[in-house]
Amino acid sequence: MRRIRLIRCCSLLFALVMLALPPPAPAQFAVAITIAPPALPVYEQPICPGPGYLWTPGYWAWGPDGYYWVPGTWALAPVGLLWTPGYWAWDDGAFVWNAGYWAPQIGFYGGIFYGFGYVGIGYAGGYWSNGAFFYNRSVNNVTSVTNITNVYEKTVVNNVSVNNVSYNGGAGGTTARPTAAEQAAARARHVAPTAAQIQQERTASSNHALLASVNHGKPAIAATPKPGVFSGQGVLEAKAAAPYHPAAPAAAPRGMPAQTNPNQNETTKPAAPAEAKPPERREPANPPNKPASPPPKKPEQSPN
Repeated sequence: MRRIRLIRCCSLLFALVMLALPPPAPAQFAVAITIAPPALPVYEQPICPGPGYLWTPGYWAWGPDGYYWVPGTWALAPVGLLWTPGYWAWDDGAFVWNAGYWAPQIGFYGGIFYGFGYVGIGYAGGYWSNGAFFYNRSVNNVTSVTNITNVYEKTVVNNVSVNNVSYNGGAGGTTARPTAAEQAAARARHVAPTAAQIQQERTASSNHALLASVNHGKPAIAATPKPGVFSGQGVLEAKAAAPYHPAAPAAAPRGMPAQTNPNQNETTKPAAPAEAKPPERREPANPPNKPASPPPKKPEQSPN
């Protein structure tokens, strides 16, 4: 009798546990594009708005009307984490977007020279120490006016060719491959873009002037001081851009089924698993540390 009761209790407990579990996530797919993204424009960096903000480079995203520019911006970072930028890569006959993420270590971002410390491998813009971020003034536009005193200055040597290419692999793309350390970072736990970063991309997607077909690779809003701030002080336009050549749609790879998407430049591929959500964070108080020296000239995304 006791055995029967025990079995019934275990069955009930198992049922309760199964009900508490979330339903399995549906299959996710990422958009793969058959035309290459434009070259990265040349632009200056707005002044950092305050301690704890990290620079997140601008990039070309894809929408129903083609590529559009998502302006670079200063994003309030989860404490202790660094930003690995997203990048386009040629993969199995199409360009696939690899989304950026937050993590303790910088991962692979295609060998793309985004500037401002993102020189194709690693990050030379600063580091975390005891909950405070220290900024390298040689690649970041920081000033004591915005209460940033955790600064240092270290010359950054570029070991990659700066040609403003915006994708990895394929014809004309970078040839970089992930290092062992970058592969380890890719396998480690990631934190997804913050809500403010997601809003930055959504706002850009609704701005007709940011379409590459309209601005020809030279967006009027190339960088913003904070996510979602697309007008006013600190919003900077591109200074220069490579010649814009709209590409004709590439032929679909062999064996690929007929496309049902109304945009014939798109295919679908399985997407990577969703990242963890970043914790809520308010603007940090400025930690006391060494005083700042006079502000340098605004850094640019790449040399003229």
